Amino acid sequence: MGFQKIGFVGLGLIGGSIAKKLKAVNPDIHIIATAGHTETVKEAYSLGIIDNDTLLPLSAFCECDYIFLCAPVQKNIAYLSELRDIIKPTCYITDVGSTKTEIHEEIIRLGMEDRFIGGHPMTGSEKTGITNANEYLLENAYYIITPTSVTPQEEIEEFRAFVTSLGAIPLVLDYKVHDYATASISHLPHVIAFALVNLIQRIDDDKDTMKTIAAGGFRDITRIASSSPIMWQNIFLSNKEPVLNLIDQYLEEIKRVRNDIEKSDSDAMLQYFQSAKDYRDSIAVPGKAHSVVYEIYLDLIDEAGGIAAIATILALKGISIKNIGIINNREFEDGVLRIEFYDQESLDLAVALLTERNYTLYKR
Repeated sequence: MGFQKIGFVGLGLIGGSIAKKLKAVNPDIHIIATAGHTETVKEAYSLGIIDNDTLLPLSAFCECDYIFLCAPVQKNIAYLSELRDIIKPTCYITDVGSTKTEIHEEIIRLGMEDRFIGGHPMTGSEKTGITNANEYLLENAYYIITPTSVTPQEEIEEFRAFVTSLGAIPLVLDYKVHDYATASISHLPHVIAFALVNLIQRIDDDKDTMKTIAAGGFRDITRIASSSPIMWQNIFLSNKEPVLNLIDQYLEEIKRVRNDIEKSDSDAMLQYFQSAKDYRDSIAVPGKAHSVVYEIYLDLIDEAGGIAAIATILALKGISIKNIGIINNREFEDGVLRIEFYDQESLDLAVALLTERNYTLYKR
């Protein structure tokens, strides 16, 4: 992208990660930022991500070539009217919000369509803040671009090139198509996770039995319930109609499977579950033709140094571990320790090494 100075309004997980990657790719770029808390700016400055060590007014962004709005959705929208009057004519504003219709409508109302390109990096974590920012957070993640009706094609292509430089995968969509799609695959799952966690909290006994044994499927499906409540409050307020529409559709799905269970209709249940499995198995990792997980499960004696011993065996042969974790609830899992690798070669070598040392392994 053709710019020398870039501004960030908001510097949490996403904004901080983009800024970190920008600095890594182009150490000489001038980055300024402001945030909701002075500590955030000071920490970003101490990490060498930005060039200012104090909070800045929006007027300080008047010479920026690009401005990234990285605050919650509603706040991003509120900043637009002030920015309109202070940015230079060649400056572009973009955002990283999970919803796009509301901000695009405000852009249209303010007559700023020629100065805006919407953006949504489809990555993140239940962890928040600049402390958890990572320059690799956007690697192989879809980064949706929502241009306005008057955005020049050359500007779109320039922004696509910028997204690619971050290690992400650019995907250009109409902003309304974006909002319905993300409501389906991101916002609705969060509603489900929040509701399920609150249900279990309400019906658990005074010994916290359900909380104690919660693992496996429950942890997988509810992990995203640890996301920022303020962020999701903003998202649901901003994308209200698509979310309500999809909640209604989801309730109909629940009624359908409930009906099959009530009738003990084994054929209908099997068909329903198989259809879901087939579709889920067809979902690919961004940038890859197929979603392949290179993992093993193994039994492990509960003793000090057990995991360290395995990690050392693998490290001595130059095998990198992508992910490792203890499985507490093994109702649907073989093995107490799960290890994931980056490729098939690493998996095969790890199996050979650990089998040679008499570990009991299970492959999927």
